[in-house]
Amino acid sequence: MSDSPKARTSTPVHCKDCSLSGLCLPLSMDLKDMDALDEIVKRGRPLKKGDYLFRQGDHFTAVFAVRAGSLRTFSVSDSGDEQITGFHLPSELVGLSGMDSETYPVSAQALETTSVCEIPFDKLDELTVQLPQLRRQLMRVMSREIRDDQQMMLLLSKKTADERIATLLVNLSARFSARGFSANHFRLAMSRNEIGNHLGLAVETVSRVFTRFQQNGLILAEGKDVKILDPIQLCALAGGNLNT
Repeated sequence: MSDSPKARTSTPVHCKDCSLSGLCLPLSMDLKDMDALDEIVKRGRPLKKGDYLFRQGDHFTAVFAVRAGSLRTFSVSDSGDEQITGFHLPSELVGLSGMDSETYPVSAQALETTSVCEIPFDKLDELTVQLPQLRRQLMRVMSREIRDDQQMMLLLSKKTADERIATLLVNLSARFSARGFSANHFRLAMSRNEIGNHLGLAVETVSRVFTRFQQNGLILAEGKDVKILDPIQLCALAGGNLNT
């Protein structure tokens, strides 16, 4: 699919040349400030599907910006139960939740071939003293994470299976659109089982809802490829909230 986001493994792009900089960085940063940030960013080899970026309990050393591809974050309970806490797309920061305890409370794993920018936190912390706008951007990101956690609690406690999946699809649609991809035609990097785990639903329920959405003309789903046919109705089912 031509407009589907795919991970790229080309020559590393500097911050000022990155097409995601408007989402990832404060818009007010000038080239000199951007160069200062670029100097501390590390860009390693792409992760393959299933590779770990970091594991739950690892020492917190850095935050990561997804440059291409996608990640899932999840925690594992003492009894071995896995709970997916989020799916992360290009320009989104991962790892900030490790600041408090200085260990990562979740694992981050590639859902597909994924490239990231690693930002050592000690150097980032020093740089935010010099660049107030960068500090404000980090505060905005942390605020967004708190808001997303609150919305997920509401989603899991109040909404039906149909409403949960509609909300996920509308959310992904808005996030893909913000990154310059099609809002109504995209590929899901995550499996039906992973969707169910994240939304607190059995995989059979997820499959039934996708089938029902197709029968009602809301979407067309072929494997992981999704077309939203009736975005207005899907948004209404999700509660009319297009925020990411």
